[in-house]
Amino acid sequence: MSVLMEFAMFPTDVGESKSKYVSRIVKMIDESGFSYQLTPMGTIVETESISEVLQLVEKSYSLLEQDSSRVYCTIKLDIRKGTNNRMDRKIESVEKLIGSVKK
Repeated sequence: MSVLMEFAMFPTDVGESKSKYVSRIVKMIDESGFSYQLTPMGTIVETESISEVLQLVEKSYSLLEQDSSRVYCTIKLDIRKGTNNRMDRKIESVEKLIGSVKK
């Protein structure tokens, strides 16, 4: 099974810049060993189960709640049985098609 999660989480009551807080979450994800991709609007993570991805969400919140009374979070999940490494394969598939269109 492959679970792709795209999410953004940050405190809303700590000023304008959120980088300090988002970097804590990204560091935790990096140390977890799961594949991930940081984007300007959120982070994409691939796990093998829903429980793993939800644990990352809980850990992310735990990293922020110590400094904030209010946390914003958006989550999108794409769950597919019988496959893995979809984060890379999905991009490769589109890039391959773009390459064939350019010719």
